[in-house]
Amino acid sequence: MSAQAATKRLLPLLDRVLILRAEALTKTKSGLVIPEKAQSKVLEGTVVAVGPGARNTQTGEHVPLAVKVGEKVLLPEYGGTKVELGDTKEYHLFREADILAKIE
Repeated sequence: MSAQAATKRLLPLLDRVLILRAEALTKTKSGLVIPEKAQSKVLEGTVVAVGPGARNTQTGEHVPLAVKVGEKVLLPEYGGTKVELGDTKEYHLFREADILAKIE
């Protein structure tokens, strides 16, 4: 299933963002296989879908999110909700405030 198909099946609510985590390196440049326990946790991901934004308590309007679909972001080491969408990719739901930075 592609990332586009994932967005059709799952639409985040409010200020939540669906992110596809980047895969960890399993081999070095020289071809050595890195054991699973020695692999570092990947802290980068690509935004796959975004919600409409949190609501402004005074006006009731949605406050737009700072991230957009397709952008690369820096994630915290822990947090987010793991989401299974029927493929082998690792998706997570984060609140916008939990995302640390955009990567250009």
